[in-house]
Amino acid sequence: MIRNWILPTAPFHIQAIRFVLTLTVILGILFYNVTQPSKRTYDPRAVVSVRQDALREHVDMLAVECHPRNHKFVRNLDKSAAYIAAQFEVAGAEVSEQVYQVKGRTYRNMMAEFGPKTKSRIVVGAHYDTCQDTPGADDNASGVAGLIELAHLLGKTELNKRFELVAYTLEEPPHFRSANMGSAQHAYRHRKNATEIELMVALEMIGYFSDEPGSQNFPSMLLRLFYPDTGNFISIIGSYGERKYIREFKAAMRGATDLPVHSMCATRATPMITFSDHSSYWNNGYPALMITDTAFMRNLRYHQLSDLPDTLDYDAMAKVVIGVYEALMRLDRAQ
Repeated sequence: MIRNWILPTAPFHIQAIRFVLTLTVILGILFYNVTQPSKRTYDPRAVVSVRQDALREHVDMLAVECHPRNHKFVRNLDKSAAYIAAQFEVAGAEVSEQVYQVKGRTYRNMMAEFGPKTKSRIVVGAHYDTCQDTPGADDNASGVAGLIELAHLLGKTELNKRFELVAYTLEEPPHFRSANMGSAQHAYRHRKNATEIELMVALEMIGYFSDEPGSQNFPSMLLRLFYPDTGNFISIIGSYGERKYIREFKAAMRGATDLPVHSMCATRATPMITFSDHSSYWNNGYPALMITDTAFMRNLRYHQLSDLPDTLDYDAMAKVVIGVYEALMRLDRAQ
């Protein structure tokens, strides 16, 4: 039966119909598995607020006052870490640091913990270093700004679970994909201590948006069938092992604001979905997602001196933070 369907001996028009139907089914299955569709739409009745000017202040501090903040400028990295720690403390967190050495230089991750000391925890992180001498407003002062404002929201919330927010060092080259990455150090320490992590969420470039048609690019022409070509949306990226979390985040984020939300689910062998700190947790056996504006698939200022604070959309950034918070609260309420 299957052989006759795939290799038919029927007339040409019947073969054509079968081919079209088969192709439609294949594309439908591919669309569902890659995009993890969700029907939930914006419901404005119950959302928190995030100040756009606060996000801008954080980005200015990192991209201007602490520039440059690559691996060579340890003083500026330490200045960035101190600023982040101070913000975490104001938010009411239990603040700590993870210090380690690379080639005789000292680097640090800054951690903020909220909620009861439950057996398992949820980790949210963003890297604060930059590539070479770039200001890194989108990459990744935007993610850190979102992390800080998320801390202020969590500090005002009665939580059921333990949340750990982490600002990572050394995500960028020459340490990218190495054991020297701050996220690699953090994930390995938790694995070594047998810490249970329910989910890790990486905030990787969440500030660049465009309403211009054709502003969104894709690593594959096939993806153009599934996603819009206007870069005005935020993306949730994960692997097949995180399908449940992708659907939950997508529904929660779509319900929290009117910002368009899309998602991509693929195998962990897909190179484009591994380009951030979440992959460090995959490498240590933990489930992880990335929240991103799609980086160089949209922002042509990626790793350029033109990646400046004025190029970001702080209204959209605030909506991203609100959406992530609402998604985390859904996890917090789940048993």
